[in-house]
Amino acid sequence: MRSRLSVICIFALSVALAGLSSRAYAQASPAPAAPAAASPSAPITADGESPGTQVQVKELKRVGGDSLMLELVIVNNSDSAYELNSLTGSQYRSADGIYLVDVTGKKKYEVVRDSNKSCLCSQNLFSVSGKSSVNIWAKFPAPPDSVQKIGIVVPHFMPMDDVPISPQ
Repeated sequence: MRSRLSVICIFALSVALAGLSSRAYAQASPAPAAPAAASPSAPITADGESPGTQVQVKELKRVGGDSLMLELVIVNNSDSAYELNSLTGSQYRSADGIYLVDVTGKKKYEVVRDSNKSCLCSQNLFSVSGKSSVNIWAKFPAPPDSVQKIGIVVPHFMPMDDVPISPQ
């Protein structure tokens, strides 16, 4: 009986010591680092129909109260040149084929045009050499202030949904 009691006491003591040592270890150990949050400046991207091409949103922001300014980068990671005339709508070699979509409000926003019907967007676009990129821009009418995110459609690239609109 005495040996059985000794065994139980030793077992209880070892469990208690193990618990204390693990608690002391937990207090002495640094807390694990929190997982890194996604970078707020990480670009929103979409792949193109042509292998190795990608579009990146640099910025979409409200300007002047009644307009949105969109800045994009067309990246060509392929070895051959990529023709930018695929971005054209009605105006040759411009970015006027790009448009914004408010799916909730069921509205399409096309590039702003001046009195001569010329787009307020990048013009004289030719090609992007292999392994390089080019910056382009376009101005759009602003959706209501209640619209905080919008879709961007760049011809021959996957649509980009829910792109945040930065305030002025």
